[in-house]
Amino acid sequence: MNASMLYHNPRCSKSRAALALLEAHGIAPQIVAYLEQAPSPGEIAVLLRQLGLTDARSLMRQGEAEYKELGLANPALSQEALIAALAANPRLIERPVFVHGERAIIGRPPEKVLEIL
Repeated sequence: MNASMLYHNPRCSKSRAALALLEAHGIAPQIVAYLEQAPSPGEIAVLLRQLGLTDARSLMRQGEAEYKELGLANPALSQEALIAALAANPRLIERPVFVHGERAIIGRPPEKVLEIL
């Protein structure tokens, strides 16, 4: 069985729903409390690759105040700068993110997590 992880925010209803769906399918993912222990820039880069994303903005919660305050919509920012912003401001990371083996998916809607099982 491939190892699996869920980047989880227990205060988020979508994240709780994704976890419940996984558990209902017999999956007990390792919980990554990313707000308490922010992923490193290297971990975020791996996550982007697993998600199949080439633009770090695709993993960002663009409606958050920090997104605007930090000027992250600026097209001149490099991917490295965007990844560093995600590592420094984990609230900006879209949730939940389910990693199963070498693949990952953003669980919005929560049922999407089942697509990579």
